[in-house]
Amino acid sequence: MSTPPVKKPTAASGHAPRAAGERRTGRPRRGVKPSRILLVALLTVAALYFLLPVYWLLVASTKSGADLFGTFGLWFSDPQWLHNLSQVFSYDDGVFWNWTWNSILYAGVGGALATLLACAAGYALAVYRFRGRETVFRVVLAGVLLPSTALALPLYLLFSKVGLANTYWAVLIPSVVSPFGVYLCRIYAEAAVPVEMLEAARVDGAGEWRIFGTLVLRTMTPALVTVFLFQFVGIWNNYFLPLVMLSDDRKYPITLGLTTWQSAADRNPELYQLTIGGAFLSILPLAAAMLVLQRFWRSGLTQGSVKG
Repeated sequence: MSTPPVKKPTAASGHAPRAAGERRTGRPRRGVKPSRILLVALLTVAALYFLLPVYWLLVASTKSGADLFGTFGLWFSDPQWLHNLSQVFSYDDGVFWNWTWNSILYAGVGGALATLLACAAGYALAVYRFRGRETVFRVVLAGVLLPSTALALPLYLLFSKVGLANTYWAVLIPSVVSPFGVYLCRIYAEAAVPVEMLEAARVDGAGEWRIFGTLVLRTMTPALVTVFLFQFVGIWNNYFLPLVMLSDDRKYPITLGLTTWQSAADRNPELYQLTIGGAFLSILPLAAAMLVLQRFWRSGLTQGSVKG
């Protein structure tokens, strides 16, 4: 019994065979664009550039003083991380603890106060109409462009006159001023705080302070987190201002304290390992803050930059 011949699909029957470079959906395959490959390659190189020092710091913090200079720098050799960290915290009667708490005080309290002050100033510049408002805002913009190192010596002379040099206030008070935070909060307030909401709250009998504390702060949360993150990182990494203001090493932040260890390492080689271990510990709070506040940080930059 013979089998009937199988008909080959034709274009007229609607079942034409697929081309070699065609997907099942009927669309031709698209190759990866060279620009996309180049972009991924550049981003990979940039990521390695920024992450390689952190990786080296992690590896170096686990080595002894001899292995630090006698072994390959990018791989582990007889790790003793816990021992090294205990040496960091116990050296010189635990002075590293003092530096850590000082940095938390300067960066945490200073960042929080700077964020609150920037929010109040930015909200006032965005909502209220008063004479000289734009002049004040231009002065704030000038403060953004002015480098902080140029103000260190005048601030020292000023604090010396009032008797606050070599105190916690000498570092904390300048840290609560953030011209960039005021600028960002004004831009965000103009975009995210609706005037109708403020008018409705005033009609309901709410005062200006209550409106600011209950409505404005909640609405501007992404911008506040952004300002706090920038200010926290800036104060934590600040070196020149504490160097000018402070002479008591027990009031130093981590950045200045580690520099004193490094400068004395030529006379005491043990301090090389302590400096590396302390440097690794100093980046952990910054990494934690970045990971926790990352989503607020991104939304604060994008949402506040576009006016709805």
